[in-house]
Amino acid sequence: MRSALTIGEFATVTHLSVRTLRRYHEAGLLEPATVDPSTGYRYYLPDQIPTAQVIHRLRRLDVPLAEVAAILAADDPHQRAEVIAGHLRRLEAEMDRTRAVVGSLRRLLSPDPADLQVELRSVPARTVAAIRGHVQLDGSLAWYDSAMAELDAAFPLAERTGPAGGHYANELFTHAAGTMTVFRPVRVPRRSGRIEVVELPPADLAVAVHDGAHDDIDVTYGRLGAWVVAHALAVDGPVHETYRVGPRDTPDPDLWRTEIGWPVFRLAPDVSPGAGTRVRAARGGR
Repeated sequence: MRSALTIGEFATVTHLSVRTLRRYHEAGLLEPATVDPSTGYRYYLPDQIPTAQVIHRLRRLDVPLAEVAAILAADDPHQRAEVIAGHLRRLEAEMDRTRAVVGSLRRLLSPDPADLQVELRSVPARTVAAIRGHVQLDGSLAWYDSAMAELDAAFPLAERTGPAGGHYANELFTHAAGTMTVFRPVRVPRRSGRIEVVELPPADLAVAVHDGAHDDIDVTYGRLGAWVVAHALAVDGPVHETYRVGPRDTPDPDLWRTEIGWPVFRLAPDVSPGAGTRVRAARGGR
């Protein structure tokens, strides 16, 4: 009773083309059980079908051939599963980034000016517990996480008097490196480790709220910047962010609410989002 399958039969049962099976053979991923020395015909065994199907699915996930070979070569099932799980995690992260970019593009392609509410706000001077540093832009998220973790450890919830915030120098955006200051308003600010007691100066700000994850926060920055050009005079100074609800409050990015404050000089008390007054803008670097 014949137990081996011709390459054509094997292609049919695995939904892999003959050409693909030949390529897998040449790459050493799936060698035939036997090859007829006179005809060169390839023959496969039924127990090779699951291996072929695993390869097929891994390739559909764009797992590189070298990594597929490493997975198949792993004798330990747990090691094999961990390699596959690692690739799946990378794919999931890539899908999250893709979804974020798609959402940003949709917002940019279908702008709705009415969905941006801007408030002119005067912020008084405040004394806060803060951590400051000169940071490279590509390392800013890691620096922020580390600094906020240090602040949170030093000042438990009962000591805090408001949401966390940050001041970010223009150079961080224009030159990809600049001063970052993250802070928490607390009852009694005190020095500890990197934490300083910092006096934040008063400021007049044009404030807009960014709802949701921070992947497309630049879209809100852009709209707020356009509003500032149309309604107020931009001034030099760090951009302000206030994390009304942020990653340290909830893991659900749909619930995040970030206030972006753009430093402005208020030329008239009646300037408002609907005022329609256009004032010449000073130089902008954002």
